[in-house]
Amino acid sequence: MCPRVLSDSGKEQLSALTVLLAPEEPEESTAFFRFQVQKSADPRETYEKALRFLQSEYYQETKQFTDRLLAVLPPDAPLTGMLIEDGRCILDFSQGRHAFRIPCKVKAVKEGNANHEAAIWHNRVFNPALPDGMQVLAFKPDWKSVETNF
Repeated sequence: MCPRVLSDSGKEQLSALTVLLAPEEPEESTAFFRFQVQKSADPRETYEKALRFLQSEYYQETKQFTDRLLAVLPPDAPLTGMLIEDGRCILDFSQGRHAFRIPCKVKAVKEGNANHEAAIWHNRVFNPALPDGMQVLAFKPDWKSVETNF
């Protein structure tokens, strides 16, 4: 999913940010992604195996996910600091005729946290050159304040 990132005032801060659903218990999927990335020097093979996993079982049970979204950003990117400092943003999702603006609290996820590792290894499946030291941000939606089809 790639929503636009808006400030609380509605100003666009980024035209698209890849966000992931955060699993309730990410350890098993993290281990799978880590194994696939480290096992093969062929990024295509890694991608195909992970894609089969994601399509077949990963997203089948909604109860397996929290309502938080995760994103991986460079720690020195201006947006990273801005989001952490503001502690809030709006994620603007749009697909066809459907649109959602979801106000979120934003916080940094510490290295070593299970969600940090989940986001890093999930992203490395699609970008094997992802460097160490990337920042993971968690977005907690304020469901009561969501705007739809504005």
